[in-house]
Amino acid sequence: MNIAVIFAGGVGSRMHSKDKPKQFLEMYNKPIIIHTLEHFENHSRIDAIVVVCIEEWIPYFKKLLYKFRIEKVKAVVPGGETGQLSIYNGLVAAKKIVGNNKSIVLIHDGVRPLINEKLITDNIDTVQKYGSAITTAKVKETILVVNEGESTIDYVPSRSNSRVAKAPQSFWLDDILLAHEKFLAEGETNCIDSCTMMQKCGVDLYLIDGPGENIKITTPEDFYTMRAILEAKENAQIYGFED
Repeated sequence: MNIAVIFAGGVGSRMHSKDKPKQFLEMYNKPIIIHTLEHFENHSRIDAIVVVCIEEWIPYFKKLLYKFRIEKVKAVVPGGETGQLSIYNGLVAAKKIVGNNKSIVLIHDGVRPLINEKLITDNIDTVQKYGSAITTAKVKETILVVNEGESTIDYVPSRSNSRVAKAPQSFWLDDILLAHEKFLAEGETNCIDSCTMMQKCGVDLYLIDGPGENIKITTPEDFYTMRAILEAKENAQIYGFED
């Protein structure tokens, strides 16, 4: 069984939106979170979806699910105090859904809507083969590692050996749940992401490059970039530029 856990628990302080969290901002008359969910809803190999949502926005979100006919969402759970705890809530809900079935979980950001069918497929196939799949993107600019608290450069890593971690980040569900429980038992509640957590647990991680447009919508600039990309895709369909 393949299940997606979608994190939509952020409040969007960097987006400067006045009335709604960033995941509910609309693009082409559709909230960003719905753009994201539709990729999983329409993928033939995704069996179920769990969404982690800001608790007070859950009733509103459930109305969106009905309005846009998102039927694979089997649970909507409130987020925790940190991103780690929020994802854990989603994983626990996913485990209740899959039961004893050996399952792959794809952990994804609700505000990362510019993924595609191939990326989801590659995540599933890579977990089946290697046990993990971390979506990445090639670094296009020079990365500088700086000395903490100083305006000096420590070293410049090779661009060819550098990647930007993105999402989905995918694993066997039981493996990532075990890692979360280990961290919680040790009192760690603020690990930056699942990739970092699994690496600290000594798990070999396998990387797959995703589309360069797979950005996270966190600032107004990202919002405008998303709109430009969707407009370009629409124009390509109209004018016949797609293969």
